[in-house]
Amino acid sequence: MTFRYANRADLPAIVALLADDEKGKTREEFTDPLPDAYYAAFDAMESQSTEALPNKYLLAMSGDDVVGCLQLTLIAGLSRRGQLRAQIEGVRVSSKVRGQKIGEKLIEQSISVSKSLGAHLVQFTTDKTRKDAHRFYERLGFVASHEGMKMTLD
Repeated sequence: MTFRYANRADLPAIVALLADDEKGKTREEFTDPLPDAYYAAFDAMESQSTEALPNKYLLAMSGDDVVGCLQLTLIAGLSRRGQLRAQIEGVRVSSKVRGQKIGEKLIEQSISVSKSLGAHLVQFTTDKTRKDAHRFYERLGFVASHEGMKMTLD
């Protein structure tokens, strides 16, 4: 398995992974062609991204196939004495290859990248109903130390 950052041509594979999920199948629109909103969002991420503060999709590759993905964003801030933090979003592994430790390797790679860029904290949110995901993250050393809150703005 190898890892690399996504490019625009990877968007169909990424959206397919996002939709290949109990919750994702109700909120994603995996069609051919993809809705323009996905390309606009990818372009916006790229425009915000720098080498030191990436906002990119990290891909797990098996040969030429995208088998896992997550969005990794490094965030500069003033709290914790100005320490850099990493935010992980949209973690997905293809249902065809789940159970093969791809998610674990993908998270470990994102932590390695984050450390190499100077981050002192990795954070994410996960849906309260995803009990298997909670066990997975706890096994990797994450602690549910905060209560997350969200507000949909539709």
